[in-house]
Amino acid sequence: MDKLLYGTAYYDEYMPYERLDKDIEMLKEANFNVVRIAESTWGTFEPQNGEFNFTHIDKVMDAMHKAGIYVIIGTPTYAVPTWLVKEHPNVLAYTKNGQNKYGPRQNMDITNPVYLYYAERAIRKLMEHVKDHPSVIGYQADNETKHYDTRGENVQIAFQKYMKAKYKTVENLNRSFGLNYWSNAINSWEDFPNVDATINASLSCEFSKFQRKLVTDFLAWQVSIINEYKRNDQFVTQNFDFEWRGYSYGMQPDVNHFDAAKVFDFAGVDIYHPSQSELTGCEISFCGDIARSMKNNNYLVIETEAQGMAEWVPYPGQLRLQAFSHLASGANMVSYWHWHSIHNAVETYWKGVLSHDFESNPVYEEAKTIGNDFNKLSTKLINLKKENKVAVLFSNEALSALNSFKYNAKGLDYNDVLRLMYDALYKMNVDCDFIDPSSENIEKYSLIVVPPLYAASDELLLRLNKFVENGGHIVYGFRSGFSDENVKVRTTPQPGVIETACGVYYNQFVVSNNIGLKDNPFNVSEEKNHLSSWMELLIPKASAEVLAYYDHPYWGKYAAVVQNHYGKGMTTYIGCLPSDEIIEKIFENALKKCELWGIEQQFHFPIISKSGTNEAGNTIRYYFNYSNDSATINYPYNNGKELLSEKTISHNETITLKPWGFVIIVN
Repeated sequence: MDKLLYGTAYYDEYMPYERLDKDIEMLKEANFNVVRIAESTWGTFEPQNGEFNFTHIDKVMDAMHKAGIYVIIGTPTYAVPTWLVKEHPNVLAYTKNGQNKYGPRQNMDITNPVYLYYAERAIRKLMEHVKDHPSVIGYQADNETKHYDTRGENVQIAFQKYMKAKYKTVENLNRSFGLNYWSNAINSWEDFPNVDATINASLSCEFSKFQRKLVTDFLAWQVSIINEYKRNDQFVTQNFDFEWRGYSYGMQPDVNHFDAAKVFDFAGVDIYHPSQSELTGCEISFCGDIARSMKNNNYLVIETEAQGMAEWVPYPGQLRLQAFSHLASGANMVSYWHWHSIHNAVETYWKGVLSHDFESNPVYEEAKTIGNDFNKLSTKLINLKKENKVAVLFSNEALSALNSFKYNAKGLDYNDVLRLMYDALYKMNVDCDFIDPSSENIEKYSLIVVPPLYAASDELLLRLNKFVENGGHIVYGFRSGFSDENVKVRTTPQPGVIETACGVYYNQFVVSNNIGLKDNPFNVSEEKNHLSSWMELLIPKASAEVLAYYDHPYWGKYAAVVQNHYGKGMTTYIGCLPSDEIIEKIFENALKKCELWGIEQQFHFPIISKSGTNEAGNTIRYYFNYSNDSATINYPYNNGKELLSEKTISHNETITLKPWGFVIIVN
């Protein structure tokens, strides 16, 4: 990829009247250079079984090519046409709530052979038609793909076969999963039960892993078809999404991103986030770091908001801030969902770059400035490489397992703790990558942050012990090491295998009730010196240093946070869920011990700094002001050039950042 892509989804088939020429005029005026089309058009280009009409797609491709705008074609398989369901109602997935009804998208069973037959035919017909068109630079396989909780009879049978292949004998399965409990033991493979109502977390978590594998296999199948047709100069990507809480929040429970991304040329994601006074940039950074880590490479933002929902319409300057924040995390493309606001159906009030009147508006006018700057600075900002010394170890298996045992009445789960820990790093301006248990490169990092690693194999935990022994530092969240990879609780004192490296053990835990830490050891504000949800009653070994004790008449003799030297390295074990201020102080301690407390840590949110190396070998530094107030910083590096203003910036020069403003400095 030799230029930044700046684009939008474009849906000619949704237009209330013909205006393609006018849209292209406005796209060109704003320096948009790519559109994404076709991912929702199955019912449009195959209106009846076997009848294909690519008029809408042809019209857009031809017009975009004439205007010099690239096209990314999406396969349309995530929204099935009416005739398919009418002829074959069983293509709709069976979930815990029964069989899906027609109407919403993503309602099908991605393993159903009839669905797969017609989906393959549609993909092949589409690829045959578009593959040689000069406007097409790439393909998106499906869209926001997940397993949609498909669990019908065919999926249950496939799961049984998967389990038999993995565990070989029922005796091995019963022993590994503790299935004797409540007579759940399986005494022959023919008796293998439907798992919908299982009370065994080992079995339910294995089924979740199996469902994630269905997604990996489904996407690999699509890519294999696309690869039969695509040219060497075309790429294949996917629009991965994240756990949704009204915006992109945490790891996607229904997809193993690292596994599924292997078949793609580029990782692609959609990133939505709060805006206006709630805009922090954290979701842009969090999702971007995951996307970059999927392939250890630059990534594409397939979708992000322009106006979006009413509470997201950006303040002046925020659209620019957001766009360049994506680049600062390693994105090579920023594309809005979508170009025009839709006039009917469920997403009527999810607004695009243009409002329902198709006229210019403040968002469009600001988008024009972004397109102009992307075009001007593309060679300097594309393919930004980041070499980080800090990584966050996440685990889909730990997520499923921890969420099977909600640890307090509030229902806080894995992603809550993951975001607490990640957000602290973000606000402290600590750039980081993401790794998972399959990652082969963990040894290159100096510090690994581990949210609750509730389910993990001995092999993984021993590898982490060796990482510390060889000089690394790990900060562990509570409940790490508690169960093995089969979600079977270890029979040793907790935290099991990592006890040796952590220098601490416990065999009791309690739910906290706004308990604090004794003598406020981290010197945080009084209202932040508190814990919530969970407390492990830690007993430190002689080698360990206690960083904090609980402030409680009975639990006060137990440690809350413990640090331990092990071999050449060090661990910090957090046996509780502290406030965000305490988490930052714990990380500050660890970063200083690792000699990673650097120049950028003089800045703190709402000033966010990001950096990397461009293709010319120059260092690019971004400084963002995520605030409605002006701010100043003193530039701490050698003389550089600010790319937007083209002004020289001297060492220690005072730079004023406007509200929601930023600078980009090259050295």
